[in-house]
Amino acid sequence: MPETRELKPPVVTPARVAIALCLIAPFVAMLWVGSYAKADPAFIGIPFFYWYQMLWVIVSTALTMTAYQLWQRDQRARAAQKDGAAE
Repeated sequence: MPETRELKPPVVTPARVAIALCLIAPFVAMLWVGSYAKADPAFIGIPFFYWYQMLWVIVSTALTMTAYQLWQRDQRARAAQKDGAAE
């Protein structure tokens, strides 16, 4: 007899919402070109257009690392909850 698995709807938690926001923010910031398509204010002689994008490289890295840490914590919590329910 084939084994049937019970399909559960995805669980939306505050951690998962934070993960989504961390991963979506860089895309929104970079796709909204009108917000940074200008030369001023310049930073050490570099036009705003360029240093804003380079700043987002660093910010995106930090947000991705944060999302990864939140995901790992969420997965550990789910595994612990699953193990606790199995006992």
